[in-house]
Amino acid sequence: MKLSFNDMLYAFSYALDCVEHEMLGVTTHHGKRVAYLCLLMGKHLELSKEQLMDLAACAVLHDNALTEYIQAEYLKGVNICEEKEFYNASVHCALGEENMKYLSLCKEAKNAILYHHENADGSGPFGKLSEETPLFAQLIHMADRIDVNWDLSFASEGKYEKLLDFIAENKNIMFSERCVEIFKEAISHDDMLVLSSESLKEVLEASIDNTERNYSEKELENFGELFANIIDYKSKFTRNHSLGIAEKAVQMSKYYGYDTMETAKMFLAGAVHDIGKLVVDKDILEKPGRLTEQEYKHIQNHAYYTYEILRKVRGLEDITKWASFHHEKLNGKGYPFGKTGDELGFNERLMACLDIYQALTEERPYKKGLSHEKSIGILRKLAADGGLDRGIVEDLEKVYGNCSIKNS
Repeated sequence: MKLSFNDMLYAFSYALDCVEHEMLGVTTHHGKRVAYLCLLMGKHLELSKEQLMDLAACAVLHDNALTEYIQAEYLKGVNICEEKEFYNASVHCALGEENMKYLSLCKEAKNAILYHHENADGSGPFGKLSEETPLFAQLIHMADRIDVNWDLSFASEGKYEKLLDFIAENKNIMFSERCVEIFKEAISHDDMLVLSSESLKEVLEASIDNTERNYSEKELENFGELFANIIDYKSKFTRNHSLGIAEKAVQMSKYYGYDTMETAKMFLAGAVHDIGKLVVDKDILEKPGRLTEQEYKHIQNHAYYTYEILRKVRGLEDITKWASFHHEKLNGKGYPFGKTGDELGFNERLMACLDIYQALTEERPYKKGLSHEKSIGILRKLAADGGLDRGIVEDLEKVYGNCSIKNS
């Protein structure tokens, strides 16, 4: 299956920006600014096109494990969002590097995420000196620290000169001498202005060749795993929800006799169906009591945001519909678009049934999962009311009631 790798990166970037902004107060488009700075320095070093693309990927994804790390700390009784002094960069970096195994990147990308918080003098979380730290990690570290410390989302008179002074003062302390020289030679005052402009996304897109790649079934599943890790760890209430649906989508695809590529596409659709929840306020996602009408409408927006994020990825047209229409109903009473049965294909109908079944049967901190029998009963009632596909509901009964397909 052919996909635009660039578009996938921007989708990742948007998702991570939403998380970082809400949970750590980082300004929006942080990932794009880090990627753009890294690309400028990479071009100065005359890296190959492949290396530049993979450097941009690592830069965009440098905080890919943020939600996973925050939830891991929460389970230990530490609320990182409120107690930032307990932030453990080594754990966050290690989890992020582990997630990078899902992508096939050049050898220079190895450990770029693991060591992107290392200081030149060895005072970082792993105690690595600059000569022990991969170049990609050094470049990402420099771009990340500069944007976090100086908020490059807006430009002001004299900021560039002060920034150069800051970098020089931290030579061989925070940044290696080589990186300091690369930054001074590669990045101008005009580049700083670009970072604060509304056209940053377009400039970033123009900075690297659009790369459409053919992805195997396994690689599609890898993308799904990486997205799902980011999505599900946003809230302790929905951990494993996306992967649960992705796995069930595979099981039902096998039941219907789909080929391996269609099955992999269904896995990816299940894995990313809730990516729009990254835009939803965490407090509303985790509210223990009944939601107000306004809060409920806010949560409903997640399906629209899923559509908006995915529709911009060239090659994901089918998957975008399967994923983002999972709250539509055959009777037109669903959301976000109020589509009716004649506008919903079989896979969209299937994803809607799987989403409800998964939500009913999975255990969450505030409830126990319902039995298969009770869940199917609820689905049958929804089908009788004209919301769900009756045939698919009965197929779920066959597959999960009789265990005709084993969990994989």
